[in-house]
Amino acid sequence: MLLEVNPLVLPDLGLVVWSTLAFLILMWVLGKFGWKPIMKAISEREQGISDSLATAEKVRAEMAQLKSDNEILLVQAREERAQILKEAKEIKDKMINEAKDQAKDAAAKIMQDTQQAIENQKMAAIIDLKNQIGHMVVEVSEKILRRELADKAEQEHYIKQLTDEIKMN
Repeated sequence: MLLEVNPLVLPDLGLVVWSTLAFLILMWVLGKFGWKPIMKAISEREQGISDSLATAEKVRAEMAQLKSDNEILLVQAREERAQILKEAKEIKDKMINEAKDQAKDAAAKIMQDTQQAIENQKMAAIIDLKNQIGHMVVEVSEKILRRELADKAEQEHYIKQLTDEIKMN
């Protein structure tokens, strides 16, 4: 049993020559007119992809830097906010303490002024009372002297007695 091979599968010498010749002509035409533009397009495409990757890497690095900068700014902003709140609290406490001190000073001044006014009124009342007592003493003394010195001889005698007492002292 011999196996028979299909004639379509067997290579024919003429077919091989013409196929090789067509292939070589195609290679020459492609080499002369096609390879350079194709290789140039591939090279440009490769360069474009490389540039895009480099740009993407650069943008990614910039984004990472921006993110880092933003985080630093957020930390600084939080610190500044905390500092501002602390300063505001200190100012508030200082203002409250100053207001308390001013209120105490004002109250002390009012108390002192009130004490002084009371003292002044007291002294005025005492002076007025002394003046009234002085007037009353003068009036009483005048009435007593008028009664006792109603007589001219008695007055002269009394004056002589007073002068004698003054000279003795």
